[in-house]
Amino acid sequence: MSAWAGDLALAERVAREAGALLMERYDGPARGVESKSTRTDMVSDADRDAEGLIQRLLAEERPRDGLLAEEGASSEGTSGRRWVVDPLDGTTNYLYRLPAWAVSVALEEGDGAVVGVVHDPLADETFSAVRGEGALLDGAPIAVGGAQALDTALIATGFYYAAAERERQARLLVELLPRVRDVRRVGAAALDLCMVACGRVDGYYERGLNRWDWSAAALVAGEAGASVRSLPGEPFGLCAAAPGIADELAALVGG
Repeated sequence: MSAWAGDLALAERVAREAGALLMERYDGPARGVESKSTRTDMVSDADRDAEGLIQRLLAEERPRDGLLAEEGASSEGTSGRRWVVDPLDGTTNYLYRLPAWAVSVALEEGDGAVVGVVHDPLADETFSAVRGEGALLDGAPIAVGGAQALDTALIATGFYYAAAERERQARLLVELLPRVRDVRRVGAAALDLCMVACGRVDGYYERGLNRWDWSAAALVAGEAGASVRSLPGEPFGLCAAAPGIADELAALVGG
């Protein structure tokens, strides 16, 4: 049995319970909606309540572990382990009732994530991975697609909230679009990375990410065979792709 089997089971449970809470709120009126970094970067009571639920469950089960979560929950812990949580990745989609949002839960030890879970409540899909043990979708193994040429690759991306950075990203997109099969913009980084993991897209890149956006899903993608790497410069960026196109995609979007 994996050394992290209990942690994986806990991550899946808290992600599903948070997902159930979000589903309860999904058809009702949005409450407590506020802006964060910019007017278009939103948070709601649903985000906060889902994070509070996850925080309570983890504190009960792993009281010595640290926590880093998007909506402000944070603790250092004493175990040398840290949970990294996005209680609602894709808040804008959630508030607009677009079906692309998820709960992301990772456990980090030492140099990175050892357990990652991304739960999509609307699709009732759960992506999971343990370091060195491969990636799963609802318990079945998944693998990255076999793209070998960028010009026939389907690429996903996302956009930063700051207007100046969005302008730079738009210029890059003009250069990228004629060189790939097409581009998709889902609006939830964790789902983008998981789509790379199961071959629904061939690659993904984005800047302006925070650790809770990608910690769990980058592990899933890497364990599924994707090449996952950070992009040089600021703001922080990530690129994940099928190995056959990874170098070319990273070189194109990394500047």
